[in-house]
Amino acid sequence: MAVNSVRIAAAQMTSINDLATNYATCSRLVKEAASAGAKLLCFPENFSFVGAKDGDSLKIAEPLDGPIMKGYCALARESNMWLSLGGFQERGSDDAHLCNTHVLIDDAGNIRSTYRKMHMFDVNVPGGAVFKESSFTDAGKEIVAMDSPFGRLGLTVCYDLRFPELYQQLRFHHGAEVLLVPAAFTKVTGEAHWEILLRARAIETQCYVIAAAQAGKHSEKRESFGDTLIIDPWGTVIGRLPDRVSTGIAVADIDFSMIESVRTKMPISQHRKPIEFWKQASV
Repeated sequence: MAVNSVRIAAAQMTSINDLATNYATCSRLVKEAASAGAKLLCFPENFSFVGAKDGDSLKIAEPLDGPIMKGYCALARESNMWLSLGGFQERGSDDAHLCNTHVLIDDAGNIRSTYRKMHMFDVNVPGGAVFKESSFTDAGKEIVAMDSPFGRLGLTVCYDLRFPELYQQLRFHHGAEVLLVPAAFTKVTGEAHWEILLRARAIETQCYVIAAAQAGKHSEKRESFGDTLIIDPWGTVIGRLPDRVSTGIAVADIDFSMIESVRTKMPISQHRKPIEFWKQASV
């Protein structure tokens, strides 16, 4: 590990409709990450629960000070490790809604930041299922970036990945150096677009991208693509599990000197046009 670097890990797992089973899996993966020398472990979207049928997630949704999140705060504290948890089923504006919330916990077990997913997955998957996340989820409205021992982190969730404007904002207006993309891509969309979208986000922002993924069959009705990835600011995949759907962790080092080098040699932040330019150019 380089002097100006820090080791991180990204989890891959198959969450089910059992909170205790998922917590046990997460605990095991935290131990693996600690043994590998990682100081941050990123979990995928719906790490704590994936419902088997419509409405299950609403039934278990809790506020961030509820027992589910308190359990994960204790896990972070006991393992002396930062945890990226996204998205968590946070209780929403009423009993019929939740928030898909990315929670960042420090190594003392304190919640340091929260981001609520902006872009709702209301999609007819080609040859697959129909999803309408907005029917039970309150969309977030705030961009979230925060300083950490792992660089300045930009928080996103899953379907956000298809909207480069968010990542441009995180890099060029909020100073992000590492983009977190916890996800549960479907098998169909993952096969088509997962890696290429993640590498594009890394290249166009010159950021590290950490993409923890749900993988495999959660139930008879739901299957996720998997393929947890860690990508450097040049767009190179530097962390990946050997099996796309197995449970485990990918480990890599965030090298701060590489971020600086890539951005200095290709200073796109200086070359990009401001919004005012595009408004005038469109007249």
